[in-house]
Amino acid sequence: MDPLTEHRTVNGPIVYGFLRLPQTAAARQTALTGALVEYCHSHELVLGAIFIERDSTTTASSTAFTGLLDVLDLPDVYGVVLPAASHLGPKPIAAERRLQITGSGVRLILARGSRTIRRTSDRCRRSTPSSAPTVDTET
Repeated sequence: MDPLTEHRTVNGPIVYGFLRLPQTAAARQTALTGALVEYCHSHELVLGAIFIERDSTTTASSTAFTGLLDVLDLPDVYGVVLPAASHLGPKPIAAERRLQITGSGVRLILARGSRTIRRTSDRCRRSTPSSAPTVDTET
């Protein structure tokens, strides 16, 4: 299926990915990164970057998550895309992170199951895909 915007250049919507991968093989990281890129391509979202958390943190703040929150303050950011909700961390951490993301006014998009957690009832806008750099942090 060809993108709906194939004949027009459209800026945005821009999303950022987040992966929580403590003690994960390189093949799994490659597969999950590819899944986010493909999801964004098929939904015509621009994937700005993917933030990767490698440590098994016991708090909601980490270098990768703080970096993600920082880019959410940029103009025209539409949302955060995750393969599944489990990438936010264990339940207490995930709940806090979910509030921080949705509290910033962007959408939290789960690729598995294609669910979108929205702060507002705006309809989805779509755009042409791009390749996404990976922001890999080790703390």
